[in-house]
Amino acid sequence: MIEVVDLFSGAGGLTFGFQNTIKNNKFVSRNDFNIRFANEFNHDAAEAFRQNYPRVTMIEEDIANIDEQFLKSKGISSKRVDIVIGGPPCQSFSTVGKRQYDKRAKMYREYRRILSFIQPKMFVFENVYGLLTMKNEQNGPIIRNVKESFKDLSSFGDVHGYSVYTELLNAKDYGVPQNRERVFLIGVRNDLNIEFEWSFPEKCTSENPFNLRDAIGDLPSLGNNDRADQYVEDPQTDYQILMRGNQDQLFNHVSRNHGQRLQKIIAALKEGQGKNDINRMVEDGILDKDLYLTSGYNNTYGRLWWDRPSTTITNNLSTPSSLRCIHPEQNRALTAREGARIQSFPDNYKFVGGLQAINTQIGNAVPPILSIHLANRIKNFFKENKL
Repeated sequence: MIEVVDLFSGAGGLTFGFQNTIKNNKFVSRNDFNIRFANEFNHDAAEAFRQNYPRVTMIEEDIANIDEQFLKSKGISSKRVDIVIGGPPCQSFSTVGKRQYDKRAKMYREYRRILSFIQPKMFVFENVYGLLTMKNEQNGPIIRNVKESFKDLSSFGDVHGYSVYTELLNAKDYGVPQNRERVFLIGVRNDLNIEFEWSFPEKCTSENPFNLRDAIGDLPSLGNNDRADQYVEDPQTDYQILMRGNQDQLFNHVSRNHGQRLQKIIAALKEGQGKNDINRMVEDGILDKDLYLTSGYNNTYGRLWWDRPSTTITNNLSTPSSLRCIHPEQNRALTAREGARIQSFPDNYKFVGGLQAINTQIGNAVPPILSIHLANRIKNFFKENKL
């Protein structure tokens, strides 16, 4: 049994692969990893984690308060942990919008601090690409060299160093219907007798990755401010079959109430069109002048494409003014369930809180199917090196 600690767990997207795998196009439980405890500060996300992983100890606490004495007071041993996994909040590091060196940006230091006293054999650290280029208040990089930062933990005392491997993984290359790039750092403790070096999981998707229709094409049509609680047709693709499983009731398939102006903008868009197309139609006299869009990026107010993987899902997955998230043919933004499908959460996965809280749990997660590929590769790495 491989012992795991999960930090910044959110609702459990990265956890998923260490508790489940896929056999015969079905999600099934696995027993080769034991999650000793998980940590999450946000109450709704922590509660969602509890509901999906009731056997895992959830510590709902500011990570800054967690040390060896704290864990001991909870009856949790910090010794002989094999892997620490997790991804600190990434919004501060994003290359989209204004980046800020705030408390969230400093959370990677808390991750390093936990590593320093747990001293796992391996760690998995996930974040956005912008982590590598983020600047601090003194205009210096947060991490001058991302590998060196995690190799050297000497600032936290007498601890083992790590060999660190870095790779930019795209979820669409691993069976997820989403173009989502994230940086993964894998650390392997230097004092281990390693015969076979770490290598990231091989891409498993052909030149034709799953597209948006593969992912959500079976979900019921909705209008503005609408909802559906039942499926109305059978799943049409292997991906839809996998997502639906034995689920017979539909949850979180609720559309937002868009104002009249936004409804007019959405109705004018064809598949793949967005902000620039709206403004062109206004300039050409096709649309009223009051529909001209002066804010947002080029990919905002955009319809998705049926025959492509989705663009990156974020916690604004139902907000057209924030990113491309309008349904390819229905006049509305994506629902939370559609976002969850695109992220590869199965339909029986539970989320907690209001719409924004749920969208945040979905948008901040590591796609569960990608986490399965990582967990499978880690299991084989431990087996190859007899760890």
